[in-house]
Amino acid sequence: MIKVVKGNPTPEELAAALAVVQARAAALAAAVPGTAPAVPEGWSDPARVARHRLPQPGPRAWGRTYWPS
Repeated sequence: MIKVVKGNPTPEELAAALAVVQARAAALAAAVPGTAPAVPEGWSDPARVARHRLPQPGPRAWGRTYWPS
């Protein structure tokens, strides 16, 4: 059972949401038992981009960014 707890969806919006839920349930039911879901490749992991902290600017960095030395 699905219950709308906030908002007032139109019949079309509710039908679209239910179609997505039904499609997901059908895909899970059709999956071969005992197989794990596909794991995304490492290169597409957004966490790999921010593994290390970037260096923070010093107290006088604002002056060095614009004015030539």
